[in-house]
Amino acid sequence: MGATDSVDAFVEEQVLPEFRDIVAMVRAVMRECAPQATERISYGLPMWIGNSTLAWISPSRRDITFGFTYGREFEDRYGLLKGTGKHARHVKIRKLADANQEALRSYIRQALERDSR
Repeated sequence: MGATDSVDAFVEEQVLPEFRDIVAMVRAVMRECAPQATERISYGLPMWIGNSTLAWISPSRRDITFGFTYGREFEDRYGLLKGTGKHARHVKIRKLADANQEALRSYIRQALERDSR
């Protein structure tokens, strides 16, 4: 089973049906913006890995969390990044229609820039 197959299985088994469209969108945006990143299950969650961990998704009963390992360092002109950890920040997405894909692309670009240092 390949890495993408593992993520597909995770989505099928762990993500509530009403949030699968959000996960599909996040995966598509990651493929578009970071085609060189490896998508795989790590620490029990779908993650995208470059030189280090770029981002991950974590499903819950209420939403999908799209997290960035070094999100604290990002310019957040959209005001969507949340979290109080030393490095990581995340965006909560409850409805596909509410997802700000422009903001997500900005955060992914910043994650890639940070990863290339």
